[in-house]
Amino acid sequence: MTAENYSLRELMAVVAARQLQDGKSLAVGTGLPLVAAMFAQLTHAPNLVIFFEAGGIAPQLPTLPVSVGDSRTIHKALCTTTLIDIMDSMRRGFIDYAFLGGAQIDSYGNLNSTMIGDDYEKPKVRFPGSGGANDFGSLAWETLIIMDRHSPRRFIEKVDFITTPGFLYGPGAREEEGLSEDTGPSRVITDLCLMDFEPKSKRMRLIATHPGITVDDVIKATGFELIIADDVETTKPPTKEDLRLLHEVIDPNGFVFKK
Repeated sequence: MTAENYSLRELMAVVAARQLQDGKSLAVGTGLPLVAAMFAQLTHAPNLVIFFEAGGIAPQLPTLPVSVGDSRTIHKALCTTTLIDIMDSMRRGFIDYAFLGGAQIDSYGNLNSTMIGDDYEKPKVRFPGSGGANDFGSLAWETLIIMDRHSPRRFIEKVDFITTPGFLYGPGAREEEGLSEDTGPSRVITDLCLMDFEPKSKRMRLIATHPGITVDDVIKATGFELIIADDVETTKPPTKEDLRLLHEVIDPNGFVFKK
């Protein structure tokens, strides 16, 4: 039964989880992406294999870890290894998905989590930087992107700094820069909608809006020309059971969903 009351973060988590297929592998950090991964495992993708940057592979997560070094990331894990081995596994093509976010994103899915401004030495705002994000977005077969606060300030024509490559400047650009074929961003989940990338142009395309959100709402909140799918769907809200899983099983301590 569909829940009558749910938050945008709860909806985003469930929508993101639905993009993950059973039997695939995923490199993930913490927060909402990890909630989505755990939710997928508990519902339609029990054989989803989770890789953590710090070295945990296929743990049986009891509850939501607070960091990639949290001891829960190796709880009953298939393997406990190192950052080097995780990145090596990704470079060798063993990891299907990576979950990322950022401060800015452009129409080709390039992400900025480094700085705001046009002077690297004297930025207006300095962010933490790449961490493993560049490796994840460069080496995984698909990059799934979660961006809350969908606005023209975050969805812009050209990012101030490319921390993580999307499709760079268009079709063939990733390959020209030495990245593997058939890789790149595949989905963008925001607090307004779900988007993919049009196969020929590699530009972002609206494929579904959240309940109560119109196509015009998304267009107004986007700072570049957005491709609109011929048939824009509406995302399916979470059910009461979905909310129970999110709050009682995955995040009982309220790290992501505040009590």
